[in-house]
Amino acid sequence: MEFAYSPKVQELQSAAMSFLEEYVIPAEARYQQEKRHIPEWETPPVIDELKKIAHERGLWNLFLPGGEQGLSNLEYAPIAEITGRSPWIMPEAMNCSAPDTGNMELLHHFATEEVRERWLPPLLRGEIRSVYGMTEPEVASSDARNISTRIEVDGDELVINGRKWWSSGAMSPRCKVAIVMGKSDPDGIPHRQQSMVVVPLDAQGIEIIRSTSVFGYSDSGHGGHAEVVYDNVRVPRDHLLGELHGGFALAQARLGPGRIHHAMRLIGMAERAFDLMCERSLVRFPFGKAVAEQGVFQDWVAEARIRIEQVRLLVLKTAWLMDTVGNKGAMTEISAIKVAAPAMATWVIDRAIQAHGGMGVSQDTPLAEMYQQARMLRIADGPDEVHKMALARRELKRYRSILDR
Repeated sequence: MEFAYSPKVQELQSAAMSFLEEYVIPAEARYQQEKRHIPEWETPPVIDELKKIAHERGLWNLFLPGGEQGLSNLEYAPIAEITGRSPWIMPEAMNCSAPDTGNMELLHHFATEEVRERWLPPLLRGEIRSVYGMTEPEVASSDARNISTRIEVDGDELVINGRKWWSSGAMSPRCKVAIVMGKSDPDGIPHRQQSMVVVPLDAQGIEIIRSTSVFGYSDSGHGGHAEVVYDNVRVPRDHLLGELHGGFALAQARLGPGRIHHAMRLIGMAERAFDLMCERSLVRFPFGKAVAEQGVFQDWVAEARIRIEQVRLLVLKTAWLMDTVGNKGAMTEISAIKVAAPAMATWVIDRAIQAHGGMGVSQDTPLAEMYQQARMLRIADGPDEVHKMALARRELKRYRSILDR
């Protein structure tokens, strides 16, 4: 395993850090102010300004292995980490935010030419947003085989009926298309019951019911997380992604890169929290000496650095495996980082909040909002317990095969 960054990656890393420090972090206060003075689900104007700068600097669609820069997962890791230092602005400014990244890859690889040409170019240009509709309120969606939304073939059309929630971005007026997963063959074998279909959000029968908040945050600048009803929604049959009843495999293909992208950004979030924590410790003097001189705080600093570096190395190994043996060959490591990265980030951010005292839970630092994002990711894309179960089963399978010889 060789983790040294190539000259091209070092150049992009430097460009991303300059973009962060010169434009993104200074824009955070304006972003929050604009959210308060525009209609709730509109995108703050500063995002469009930042998109233009990012595009001019070559910091655009970097997540795409076949994109302009042609980065591998391992090459993308240090740049994605930097975007996590301002997770509510920088990924979108560089057109590298979820769920659009995964949706673009699905459209690129599995959509018909007509559907791909309609939706992929405006997504790649950052002109529209998209939704990934899998999670449902009425079933335990941690097991994707549970989904109850129906996708039925009716001649040359597909008919969708069901209720989804946590459809990220669907409240935004810029959100124009959804990729919906539903059961197309309820009596088939468990992993061949589902299909995925591309659904324009202006199709008749779609009703956006409400936005659901995360620890009280609406995520209004990114279009919220919506509950959506699909009532006899009809689309042409060519809007099917891949083959009929092949949706479960597509979901696994999509979620692998999505999970590692989250892990990369979580490292950046932890590094930002670490910086704020250490800086704060040098200017606060409880009981006659700086917080930085307190033994318990020094233990936090050491432990935080250890945890960050451990997760970074595991993420880099996972990225390397995905590049060399494919997503399937990296399944154990993908499960591991999906558990380890949010746990690490919430731990570091929590200590940073504690070091700031009352300021840490207020809007005067990014820590509270970062904490809710990191904590949410212990559930999103599969809860910790499911990933641990899957990881344990794969590990034990090796030993069962030995005993069966």
